[in-house]
Amino acid sequence: MINLKNVSLVFQGGSVAISNISTKIEDGEFVYLVGHSGSGKSSFLKLLYKEYIATKGEIEVANIDVSKLPKWKIPLLRRKIGIVTQEPQLLENRNTSENIAFALEVMGSLPEEIEAKTNTLLDLVELNENAYKYPGQLSGGEATRVSIARALANNPVVLLCDEPTGNLDPDLSIQIVSLLEKINRAGTTVIMATHDSSIVNRRKKRVIELNDGKITRDEVDGSYIVR
Repeated sequence: MINLKNVSLVFQGGSVAISNISTKIEDGEFVYLVGHSGSGKSSFLKLLYKEYIATKGEIEVANIDVSKLPKWKIPLLRRKIGIVTQEPQLLENRNTSENIAFALEVMGSLPEEIEAKTNTLLDLVELNENAYKYPGQLSGGEATRVSIARALANNPVVLLCDEPTGNLDPDLSIQIVSLLEKINRAGTTVIMATHDSSIVNRRKKRVIELNDGKITRDEVDGSYIVR
């Protein structure tokens, strides 16, 4: 599913974001990507959907060789990937239902398909009662749920979440993680970057820790070393 071999990312000026990392994530895994601010978590995720281009190494995502993927084919890669950011980045002039539908409109879905899929996603993230509310009327947790629903519109095989609970209180954070686990159980591979150790410690999932762009821990349930 996801395979990185000897991958490095060095920005112009010499700043090293990712340093010679290798790891493999299988279909259907749920992985926490942890580390302090500046450890390389966001860079790791952006390499997977080619927001950043690796300085060296090989990256494969969903049977696509990202390393050699030409610029014009990047949209094909991103159709297989859902992306959830810390700031939901919703369209302020569209309500909840319209924000979700927009992702389907961009893909050229038919009106009846858009309506059916939007309703399904509203049900999944439990926002039916908020379908006609605008972003300014939503709580932080609700806005994050809309962002997750929109990311799922194209039926991605991988869901990348970059600090989705960073601005939420503990109770809301647990609700969002529970939703992501539900999505994972349905078959979607989930990678969630977080600095919230309380979430990670109470969930028995795989943990990849980055420090200064290097993988310093890769384990499941606190004991089994994966790499």
